Amino acid sequence: MANETNVNVEKTYTIGGDLTVHRMGYGAMRITGEGIWGPPKDRDEAIRVLQRAVELGINFIDTADSYGPDVSEELIAEALYPYPSDLVIATKGGLLRTGPNEWPINAHPDHLQKALEGSLQRLRLDRIDLYQLHRVDPAVPFEKTLAFLQRVQEQGLVRHIGLSEVSVAQIEKAREYVQVVSVQNKYSIDNREWEPVLQYCKAQGMAFVPWYPLSAGHVQALEKLNQVGQKYNASAHQIALSWLLHHAPNILLIPGTSKVKHLEVNVKASAVSLSQEDLAELEKIRAADVSG
Repeated sequence: MANETNVNVEKTYTIGGDLTVHRMGYGAMRITGEGIWGPPKDRDEAIRVLQRAVELGINFIDTADSYGPDVSEELIAEALYPYPSDLVIATKGGLLRTGPNEWPINAHPDHLQKALEGSLQRLRLDRIDLYQLHRVDPAVPFEKTLAFLQRVQEQGLVRHIGLSEVSVAQIEKAREYVQVVSVQNKYSIDNREWEPVLQYCKAQGMAFVPWYPLSAGHVQALEKLNQVGQKYNASAHQIALSWLLHHAPNILLIPGTSKVKHLEVNVKASAVSLSQEDLAELEKIRAADVSG
């Protein structure tokens, strides 16, 4: 018989050695308008989502100046300021917005300076706990961008620095300038293109924050997730989130939603303790790795 012993996972992770957060966080991209553009359809519900997240014990919220743009950060401050002492707000800079679903990259220091100043103002903070470079800009020497991040950290405007959508080589280059405490790459149970980056982060003591953690884009993956979910009275998406928590102890989850009900469903995934047998079955879901 297979071992049906459930596997316990760590509930918290400490970012950069001094910011301890629950591993189930919240991604605040979806509290904006369609195409991540403009205000949300239901502003009151967006405020309720943020407040409910904190009530549920979430103390890691991920956002960006480009979400809206500006809207997500403004709503976070409106809903939650003055902030709970243990709340970590991570934001990002490095993308422009020219319209719905349009995301040109700009990681030039001049733009990042304005972006950071705007984020500090909107979030009503003197210092960003975790500031993440949203994208490496092919039009700007990486060294110039890194020198900017190094400078604002030295100035005390940023506590810790993270990166997004980067390779191991790019992380290593960045570490010549700053301590990198987190990496946010696209990753899910059926899209593991960045597995080497995850494992590198794990070895180096960095948080790994998967964005789009619920892609589950192919039929076989959904069938497997639903099959396992039936044993736990859980949805496919809850199992996909739970698998991430089991897969590596440095993974922080930031599933996003604009609905309180959906938020509560996502948070329940952190209570699902999977068995060794089911983890082995879920490990076989890799077919979309090369889907692009």
